[in-house]
Amino acid sequence: QVQLVESGGGLVQPGGSLRLSCAASGRIFDIYAMGWYRQAPGKQRELVAAITDGGSANYADSVKDRFTISRDNAKNTVYLQMNNLKPEDTAVYYCNAQIRATMLVRSYDYWGQGTQVTVSS
Repeated sequence: QVQLVESGGGLVQPGGSLRLSCAASGRIFDIYAMGWYRQAPGKQRELVAAITDGGSANYADSVKDRFTISRDNAKNTVYLQMNNLKPEDTAVYYCNAQIRATMLVRSYDYWGQGTQVTVSS
């Protein structure tokens, strides 16, 4: 079984920073793209940032120049550094990863349980 465990959410004032982490564990042969999504109340889940196994990253326009995604392949971990946070960044943030459990099967999408980020004064 593969698990994604997120950490680092919380309450922060506007202009503040948070760093989210997501560690993959279990039966893992290879991890391809990893990313972060978020879902605010009453809204659809949206992509925040994603990074390939080679390190190429892409971002939603709303977070460019404020958020940075990175990964540590040796630790099977992806990070999201969030700076200059705004109230509209308030949401549950979900980690996503495309993981191949063994060399005999294709990759599948896995999701973390979500971590709440609240930006408020």
